[in-house]
This record gives sequence, structure tokens and C-alpha cells, in this order.
Amino acid sequence: MGKLREIGIQPDILLCRSEKKIGKSAIEKIALFCNVRKEKVIQALDVETIYEIPKLFENQGLGSLILERLQLESKRKALSLWKEDVVEKIKNPKKEVRIAVVGKYIILQDAYKSIYKALHHGGIANDAKVIIESIDSEKVKEKGTASCFKNVNGILVPGGFGYRGIEGKIEAIKYARENKISYFGICLGMQTAVIEFARHVCSMKGANLTEFNKKTKYPVISLLEEQKDVKEKGGTMRLGAYKCNLKKKTKSYSVYKRDSINERHRHRYEFNNKYKKVMGKQGLTFSGTYAKYGLAEIIEVKDHPWFVACQFHPEFRSKPDQCHPLFKDFVKNSMLFNK
Repeated sequence: MGKLREIGIQPDILLCRSEKKIGKSAIEKIALFCNVRKEKVIQALDVETIYEIPKLFENQGLGSLILERLQLESKRKALSLWKEDVVEKIKNPKKEVRIAVVGKYIILQDAYKSIYKALHHGGIANDAKVIIESIDSEKVKEKGTASCFKNVNGILVPGGFGYRGIEGKIEAIKYARENKISYFGICLGMQTAVIEFARHVCSMKGANLTEFNKKTKYPVISLLEEQKDVKEKGGTMRLGAYKCNLKKKTKSYSVYKRDSINERHRHRYEFNNKYKKVMGKQGLTFSGTYAKYGLAEIIEVKDHPWFVACQFHPEFRSKPDQCHPLFKDFVKNSMLFNK
């Protein structure tokens, strides 16, 4: 602290890390020697779960101190129910569910961080502990789907780029569809679900995404017409929030309970509407659509307990006390599956 003050940096608030509670006299001494008011010395105690931290700081008035210093007014509700609705359900969940996340970046701990967190939020919303099985999509065919998914209640395939591991994802999706296991596909997880359905339900042998096979006979996922001649790909992705209209009497509509939604996107390839009619006849439901261009945003499989896949990234909008509705419903329905 002395070094900081030597170069003109004076703290407004001090957060003091500690394994045990700091006594009143110690706080007064810290405040005196650091030239801050004692109420601005905040204890940052070790806790069992990071989700205890917001309430710990709130009880010491940290939020009010920050608002006061920045001259801002609070627009959020107090954390009065945080302990009951979040912390207690994390520490003492009543149920348990096992979800397989199938991706090719599994070895990288933070690659699917937002997916893992959103799944845990789904657990909180359902008073359940979510156990995540990280499955390397490149090893699915080698190990076999029955071995990879023998103990799971739900399967999620997240986004990604490039062909590596794609066939393993398709096998995982096929297993989920045929065995009536809850399936949630996100971005590439939706696109591979379309490919799987085209190949194994609609008899479109070799159906693919044109990013992987430009000469495929059945380009069920492809670039939009206006993008096909684009050489420089930078800045050509569909990014940010887009409006999606929901079809009534679908799982998506029952989850959101709204006619339209806005969700965040980060992708370039789209469902090829040339195949919409034929795949629809075979049981693929297009429950969400970007009306401006008629783009498929959410698909579902009829006669399946819970098979939903979306082009957008719902994980980016999930919070511990406000779980994204798709994650909440996915975890809820996964809990109903028993082998």
C-alpha cells in the first residue's frame, strides 16, 4: 500500500482477503494506516462456493459504497433472495442430473466455460446438481456411443468451427434422437443436428455443411446466396441480437411463452431452405424463424421428449438467479430421462 501511495494511488475501498473473520480492532488499524474510512474496509473471506460472495459483499455495503463513489443510482433489486434461491440450491441440491457436453475443444478448460456455467444455472433453477461429462467428439466413434453415453440424462453439442470432430458429434446426436435422450444443440450443434436428420431420417446420404464439403449432393447447411461470392470472410458473420418469431404449439414457444424473442448470434452458415419442406414432412419442426430472410433459428424433432437446437447462443444471456429458459427446460427434461 505504501508503494501505491508513493506514486499517487489512493484507494477508495479496500478488499481484504482472509481465511478467518477480521476483528474490529484489525479493521480500524487497517483503515488508519491506509487512510480510508473503516466502513470501506471490506472483508473478502474464503467461502465454500463463489456464489456466496455477492451476498457477503452486499451485507458489508460494498454495492452502496461503489454506487456512492461513482455517483450512480441503483437499478437492480436487492439480493434478499440470493441465499435462498441460489446459494442453498448449490450447496444442498435435492436432485442430480448428468449431462454430456460433446465437443472438440474439451481439453481446453475454458473453451466451453459459458456452456458449463449456463448448465449449472439450469441446475440451480431445478434444485439439482448438474454433473457434466466432457466428451471429446473425436473419440466418440472410437469408443462407441453406448459406452460414451451410458450414464447420461442429456446430451448437449455446443458451437465451434472446422470439420474436426464433426462425425463424432453427428453420432452423438443420432444416439440422442434414437434413444429419446434430451438433446440441446447450439449453433454448430443445430447445424450438425440438421445434417444427422437429413442423412438418417430423410435418406440424404452424404448430406453436409458446405464449409466441410462444397460438392455435397445435399447442402442442407450453406452460405446465404449473397455470401457465396464473398472472398474475404472478415466481418461477414451474423453477429449480435436478432429477432426470432416463435411458432405456437412447439416446445420453444412453451419455454419462452412469447411470440418473438431476441437472441445473440455468432455464425456464418445457415439452414438451406431448399430442404425445409422435405425435412418438415419427415418430422423436423422449424419452431423459430428470422422473419426478414425466413431463416431457421430453432428446430425440433417431433415425437421426441426434448430435442431442441438453435442457431444462436443462449448461454451468453444466462445468470445464476435468472437461468436462460432453454437451459432451464433442458435440464428439467433431462432429469426425467431414466435408462
